[in-house]
Amino acid sequence: MSAFLSDTALIFGRYARQTLRSKFQILFGVLMPLLYLLFFGPLLTDLPLGSRGDSWQVLVPGLLLQLGLFGASYSGFAIIIEKQFGVVERMRVTPVSRLALLLGRVLRDAALFVFQAVLLVLAAVVMGLRAPLAGILIGFAFVGVLTVVLASLSYALALLVSKPHEFGPVINAVSMPSMLLSGLMLPMALAPGWLDVLSHFMPFRYLVDAVRAAYVGEYASTAMLYGVLTAAALTLGSVTVGTRVFRKAGA
Repeated sequence: MSAFLSDTALIFGRYARQTLRSKFQILFGVLMPLLYLLFFGPLLTDLPLGSRGDSWQVLVPGLLLQLGLFGASYSGFAIIIEKQFGVVERMRVTPVSRLALLLGRVLRDAALFVFQAVLLVLAAVVMGLRAPLAGILIGFAFVGVLTVVLASLSYALALLVSKPHEFGPVINAVSMPSMLLSGLMLPMALAPGWLDVLSHFMPFRYLVDAVRAAYVGEYASTAMLYGVLTAAALTLGSVTVGTRVFRKAGA
């Protein structure tokens, strides 16, 4: 176990140092959600959104998970580049655990996107967001979990394809329906009945509902329970899939 933790910390440190050397990557990733916050948020003020809480307590949780959804989904591009430069080949001959190779990467991604989520929430507070501190912290936890889930699957996909133009369309085909059907921007309660029913088959919806419940202080609600259970199942499944692909690919 100590060797596994040491390997994970080693991989995490390697990629964390790369990230810290790129201030552009740290700050630019939060730009799109921030633009939604600045230009879309004021349009929702005083509108009946069919959900508890004000417009900021509805919009900000969705933007937090949007940050994880679009950011983590494209994490696999880094693996494709590493394959082209022979980094993956060199890692194949090391005794480092394949699970550590995966977790080191996804934990770096989780730390990055949680940091960006903190910046986003601080901007939202300036614009008028009011939410309990516990709810905000729970939101950060869900961002971290979503990042681990999607980054694990993204890295696995990147190992299975050979070129970036094969990777991008798959991610787009998954991320856009996920955004629309999970109610990231607006609660699905506003959608037509058939669309609301369809959205219940989208696991990310339960994460969004859980964070919105946390932002209004409903920590023991049904939405929170479903969100936690869904997050746990997604984490277990994605890390298992990612680790198996890493082992088969020898990465």
